Amino acid sequence: MTTYPINLLGMPRADLEHLFTDMGQRSFRARQMMQWVYGRSVLRLEDMTDLSKSLRDSLGDRIEFALPVVQDRQDAADGVTKWRLAAGGGQAIETVFIPEEGRGTLCVSSQVGCAMDCPFCATGRQGFNRNLSAAEIIGQVMLARRELGGIDGPRITNVVFMGMGEPLANLRAVVKAVDVLLDDFGFGLSRRRVTVSTSGLVPQLRKLGEESNVALAVSLHAPNDALRDVLVPINRRHPIAELLAACWDYARAANLQDVTFEYVMLAGVNDSEEQARELARLLANRPAKVNLIPFNDFPGSAYRRSSPPVVDRFRQILLDAGIITVTRKTRGDDIAAACGQLAGQVSNRVLSPLGDKTAQGPLQ
Repeated sequence: MTTYPINLLGMPRADLEHLFTDMGQRSFRARQMMQWVYGRSVLRLEDMTDLSKSLRDSLGDRIEFALPVVQDRQDAADGVTKWRLAAGGGQAIETVFIPEEGRGTLCVSSQVGCAMDCPFCATGRQGFNRNLSAAEIIGQVMLARRELGGIDGPRITNVVFMGMGEPLANLRAVVKAVDVLLDDFGFGLSRRRVTVSTSGLVPQLRKLGEESNVALAVSLHAPNDALRDVLVPINRRHPIAELLAACWDYARAANLQDVTFEYVMLAGVNDSEEQARELARLLANRPAKVNLIPFNDFPGSAYRRSSPPVVDRFRQILLDAGIITVTRKTRGDDIAAACGQLAGQVSNRVLSPLGDKTAQGPLQ
């Protein structure tokens, strides 16, 4: 049974067209509505003047365009903005806007918490509660655009699924949200400006390749299975060779110039020169780009950031092997908005996907 009102944010055009035709309306009404919502940032039916009054009246109590509720907003010294958004049950997710010269990147969350249990990530320490809906994902984009001044404010040119959660563990909702981001009647973003990240869910990555062709980022963080089993526990199920094979297949099918591999630099753990050479052997002569990410500390972390000289040596070894490598500039760390620092609020921790963690009670 359908529960009303239906939140139409995040509904792909094909689904919206079906909704209108089921109501006895012409399918083009979906395009009109999307232009109002995504093109003009109008969320009130009464303002959608090219929809007949009778149609607006009939839709009145059946649909809504519900944005997330802002619990807190923080603005960093370097221009980064972070919102904490209510996610029900006393929980919260976080969304981050990163302004740069000529572009604005929005980092969105796809889950309340994360079950991947990577020990160097604040989100993983929070545990996992539930997936976000496509409406809740697109709601982050709409909310951020409004908070930044609407369609006349700083433009969101890029959207990255690198906030809280493992996007491919919520594949159905993520694909729907991606459809809206790419749709000319939605946000109209280029597929190269939408990036889906994963810690290594190989079957879901292959399904993503069947559904979409957006940019791909992979949280690698180690050059061998022994270390990655510790840093990225899903590696115990899908080891590096299996993951990389899926990456190369995805790149070929999506005609990507490269796959981005994220590598957080942990002092004395994964930052030696030999580990750099080992990583180079994995990625040389492949469509690969490496982002070296200085570790961002968070309460309770047991790791330390690699020193700049160590990062520079590591990067040079990769460059000498012909691998495009950049060191990511840390942004927003003064408000805990940098990579790996998003925590939100998760009310309970469930079993990890590997089934090797004991469920715990509410986090205090």
